[in-house]
Amino acid sequence: MTTEPRVGFVGLGSQGGPMARRIVDAGFPTTLWARRAESLAPYAGTGAQIATNRADLGAASDVLCVCVVADADVDEVLRGPDGALATMAPDGVVVVHSTVHPETCRRLQVDYPSLHVVDAPVSGGGDRAAEGELLVMVGGAPEIVDRCRPILETYANPLVHVGTLGTGQEAKLLNNALFTAQLGLAAEVFSLATERGLDRAGLGTVLRDGSGRSYAADIVAGTGFGLDALAPVAGPLLAKDVAIVAELFSPTTPRLVHEADAALALMDCARADSENRG
Repeated sequence: MTTEPRVGFVGLGSQGGPMARRIVDAGFPTTLWARRAESLAPYAGTGAQIATNRADLGAASDVLCVCVVADADVDEVLRGPDGALATMAPDGVVVVHSTVHPETCRRLQVDYPSLHVVDAPVSGGGDRAAEGELLVMVGGAPEIVDRCRPILETYANPLVHVGTLGTGQEAKLLNNALFTAQLGLAAEVFSLATERGLDRAGLGTVLRDGSGRSYAADIVAGTGFGLDALAPVAGPLLAKDVAIVAELFSPTTPRLVHEADAALALMDCARADSENRG
């Protein structure tokens, strides 16, 4: 690989879009592909090239970053005779930023042995991506992670290498399961406060500055002291992630999953069976 790798990027949503823009603005030769033309409009007038299809994207990429939603989306973009990996040159690197099952990443490595797969799920949202301050959890061989590091550091701070391929996903999934459980506990705390006649806004300040502080409590306080506002958007994604954690630790279900399930029940969004991931 040259000192200035060609970067491909797919998944130009609210978080992936700013990530791709950071790569382009850093001067890496970058090629983008998207299903919808409107997703590419913000890159008009930049140095980014536009691939007409997935195969062209793969052919143009030494390092291909994938930031789509779910396991099925990752496979659709990468696999098959028309997928990006069909035309990617040997020794290329595939960076999976999506939050998916660890085995999705490991199977890619097994099925495409001439390439290198790194899993690097992210946390922080579009604003932090635009500022170059995303939390990026990376799993993969150290020498391959180091090859990608200059690209990832355009939007990652911190970038945390947590182990072998798949461990980045496991770290993100455990984080999301804990967050889900904390959402449920925070909602219960505010419900108890209401029963006792406490000022909920005041309690929100206590939880923000006291020893019980948590990001989840801030979120619940900022969305009406319950989970109703979060359920339509966050519920399905959290249910997907908790389902994967439950599968990883089957047949013994940790208390973390029980607490997360309780929170999902409050959002009327039970986790799906693993075979129904998508």
